[in-house]
Amino acid sequence: MEYLKLSDCAEYRSSRTKQIDFETYITTDNMLPDRAGITLVESLPDTKTVSKYLPKDILLSNIRPYFKKIWIANREGGCSNDVLVIKAKSNIYPEFLYYVLSDNNFFNYDTVTSKGTKMPRGTPSAIMKYLVPNFDKEQQQKIVSILSNYDNLIEINNKRIKILEQMAENLYKEWFVRFRFPGYQTTEFENGIPKGWRIEKVDSISLIKAGGDRPKVFSLCQIEGISTPIFSNGIDNEGLYGFTDKPVITGESITVSARGTVGYVCLRRIPYVPIVRLIAIIPDMKVITPLYLYYYFKNDSVVANGTSQQQITVPMVSRKRILLPPMKIVKQFDEVEKSIWNKMDKLREQNNNLTKQRDLLLPRLMSGKLEVIRWGLK
Repeated sequence: MEYLKLSDCAEYRSSRTKQIDFETYITTDNMLPDRAGITLVESLPDTKTVSKYLPKDILLSNIRPYFKKIWIANREGGCSNDVLVIKAKSNIYPEFLYYVLSDNNFFNYDTVTSKGTKMPRGTPSAIMKYLVPNFDKEQQQKIVSILSNYDNLIEINNKRIKILEQMAENLYKEWFVRFRFPGYQTTEFENGIPKGWRIEKVDSISLIKAGGDRPKVFSLCQIEGISTPIFSNGIDNEGLYGFTDKPVITGESITVSARGTVGYVCLRRIPYVPIVRLIAIIPDMKVITPLYLYYYFKNDSVVANGTSQQQITVPMVSRKRILLPPMKIVKQFDEVEKSIWNKMDKLREQNNNLTKQRDLLLPRLMSGKLEVIRWGLK
């Protein structure tokens, strides 16, 4: 197998742009780990120009390369200085180059050659010395075709998941915001809410805990640690720091991001340890369920305070008032919601399997261990 230096087939784009908007601006914060693409940015910079990227440019986060944040652009826009913009030269397909740089071998190399300890940064000059397999363009195209089939299926499943998520949220709003729950036609209302419903403080129907420091010692108990940032109002977001033997939350609960991505809510369905800038809310299952609590906080978040850095505190969450329907209606809501969530779980499981298969194929294709013949494998 022959190899080229990355600098032989790519270069950094150095141009600037005044295009700075929520739809197209990219930072390391809205790039998702493990090659999961991007999400919408939360704030824009106070600068007149930023680094420019064009369709098919490869955007690579240059902070903590072990998070494996990479995206091939499908539009024009701008990005922060902590994002490297890599432009493919004429001798290589951009899509092929994207898969080369998506390989774990590249991220391992980027991590080893990075500088800094607390927040390591990739070294641009070292990145350009990375070795790229020298396939002709026909071989490149065939490899892209094989790997992109996996990505296309993952993208289709992700779109289906988003539709299901919207269905689940709309159900909450229909029942508990518009009050069109089963039997609403014959229900009497008092003070703007259905008769028999009540409003209570959050601390009267749940246990509230603040996240501790990131654990320095890990154990073999296999309990997940959860830390900010929570990248979106996501479901079952994964922890970044492995496992710990500190006290765990064993039942279903929600976590609210207290600083950084303030107010973002995540439902947890596995044992975990909340750490660093998180508030955990464990509901009293006799009066409320985690699913209802999740959607309530997602649609009526706690207002943060602070000037230089917005934050949410345990007392703020404790004082928040929550609408409590009769448990009979909440259980009906849960039953419908769980059927939707089960479908999302299956799609996520499919995506996990597709991702594993793709990631097993990728290094073997790049090393030439699997020879591509026409559109198949040898």
